[in-house]
Amino acid sequence: MSPAEPIDFRRRTTLPERMDAEDLDPATYAALIADLARVNTVTLARRPTLAWLGRATRDSGSFSLVDIGFGHGDMLRAIAHWARRNGKAARLVGVDLNPRSAPVAEAATGPDLGIEFLTGDAAQLDFTPDFIISSLVAHHMEDDELTAFLRWMEATAARGWFINDLHRHPIAWAGFGLLSNALGWHPIVRHDGALSVRRAFVRADWDRLLTAAGLTQPPVAIRWHIPFRWGVGRLK
Repeated sequence: MSPAEPIDFRRRTTLPERMDAEDLDPATYAALIADLARVNTVTLARRPTLAWLGRATRDSGSFSLVDIGFGHGDMLRAIAHWARRNGKAARLVGVDLNPRSAPVAEAATGPDLGIEFLTGDAAQLDFTPDFIISSLVAHHMEDDELTAFLRWMEATAARGWFINDLHRHPIAWAGFGLLSNALGWHPIVRHDGALSVRRAFVRADWDRLLTAAGLTQPPVAIRWHIPFRWGVGRLK
């Protein structure tokens, strides 16, 4: 695509993100996901998941949760601290296909938090979690992969599941570009963050994907969150 050619926000792009490249060296990958954790802090990325989890555990003092595609582990650390503040006992497990994620997440996570980081396919879990979440992972998937993922979460989570991801919108795309340049994030983060917005979703995408997965609204709920986030979840 030439620089002068307008970007089409009407549909998801299928262009690959650079951080997904298999030949990316571990040091670069570690720097990328550390920057992405900072991006998540600045853009308030964890709030929709924590708000949903608060509703999901309102009448419960304990729960187990699996985070799919944990990256730097920042979402699980936020949940661990939230659970402690709210007097809830939590078994927290992260699963990531990328073998470079777990060493970085473990190094950034205090052992007192008791978070377990696993590498591999989440379908091989040896227990049934109460909740399954994913944060900013869905846009990395193609539609057929995401449809299968929705079905798997519905079949596997005992009490519910939640996807936290981006809203595809030109303001979100332009805003990320300005913010990433101003804060000096890694060049690949700048590239992939803007591309992530283009790989992301509008409401009609979620309607279509949920229908393809055989899921209905309700009980699945779709909520928009500031700034330019979708929360798609189900409580059983």
